[in-house]
Amino acid sequence: MTWIVVLSIIVASALKLLITTMPTPVVKWFLGKFELHSKLDPSHVSITKAGKILEGEEKKKFIANFNEATFLEKYYVHSGNEQYFLHPENAKNSYVIDAKRGKNNVKLSVYTYKDRVDVVKQYKKKIEAYSLLSDPLQQGAVSS
Repeated sequence: MTWIVVLSIIVASALKLLITTMPTPVVKWFLGKFELHSKLDPSHVSITKAGKILEGEEKKKFIANFNEATFLEKYYVHSGNEQYFLHPENAKNSYVIDAKRGKNNVKLSVYTYKDRVDVVKQYKKKIEAYSLLSDPLQQGAVSS
């Protein structure tokens, strides 16, 4: 019994030592694998709104606002209710972002409202939804 406790303390200490001595880029890469609201890179992204492709300064501004947005909460998408997230009833024109993350293609649908920004992330065969807080993106919802 005592050897289990001693062994678990040794393993926990080794993990702590390993994590604290890892170089920062490796830690960022590892944590980025599990990040829900990941940052977008303008060179690997195409953005459309109402069938019109955003380019130039407008694209850079949108990506900067999206990257600086504050994560609010995650919505749990259960099988059978994906359509409620993919096609919300009260949503106006949404932004559709096609991005490349490593080997995977990711599609983000961004719905802006006065009080929040909803994002639906589709990759492989998974769907995740979450909300953000971004004044510049929300102001665009009020003006349109």
